Amino acid sequence: MNPVDSETKKDLRAAAHTARELGPEYESEVMDGFLRRLDERLEAQIAVRVRRELESNPEIRRPARKQGGGHSNAFQYVSLALGVPLSAIGASLGHLPGLAIAWAGIVGLNFIQLRGQRNAEDRPRTRRDEWD
Repeated sequence: MNPVDSETKKDLRAAAHTARELGPEYESEVMDGFLRRLDERLEAQIAVRVRRELESNPEIRRPARKQGGGHSNAFQYVSLALGVPLSAIGASLGHLPGLAIAWAGIVGLNFIQLRGQRNAEDRPRTRRDEWD
């Protein structure tokens, strides 16, 4: 017998016993709690099986990486918004060279941020589930 099945049976027995002891007014809450725990166990098992299948079957293609991405563009938008005052400061203090230095810094920071984001996406995620 699978230890997970045994644990689920024990949990079901405990939930039924608790529901009997507490009475009909708490039965729904007790059973909802049991079903919630059962659902979490099933989701964890499914995640493990899917991960194992993806690792063992190289023919399954992984989804393509999203271009852009919600909050990752925030850095770019903020740097462009800050580019206006930085351009004014750079141009007033250093004329054309000051303006060029300000925008070189903005472009450099965006390049570094984008490169770091791509490196983070390319790294394999290693997360172990309790059901391994």
